[in-house]
Amino acid sequence: MPFHEFRPGRLVAGVTGLAVAAVYLGDAAGSWDAPWYAVVPLLSCGLSLAALAGWVGHRVRRRRAARATSAARSTSADGTASADGAPTGAHGTGRATG
Repeated sequence: MPFHEFRPGRLVAGVTGLAVAAVYLGDAAGSWDAPWYAVVPLLSCGLSLAALAGWVGHRVRRRRAARATSAARSTSADGTASADGAPTGAHGTGRATG
């Protein structure tokens, strides 16, 4: 199975859908009597939490990617770092030698 990114918003949305299904299943089985509008608060709160979790997850992934590219830019191939992230020449002048 290939590795994929963790998407917390999708997880929360899925759990919300399962909760809505459980309410309607319990009503259909006769375990309780749920009015038709009982699911509206559950669905709206669940989807709002899913949106918040998705936004936070997106921000975390963007920050992690920015740190990875920043670290890759700050170090050149020979292990020396420059202030602007550009690779330095053999003598550290910033110009390519040759």
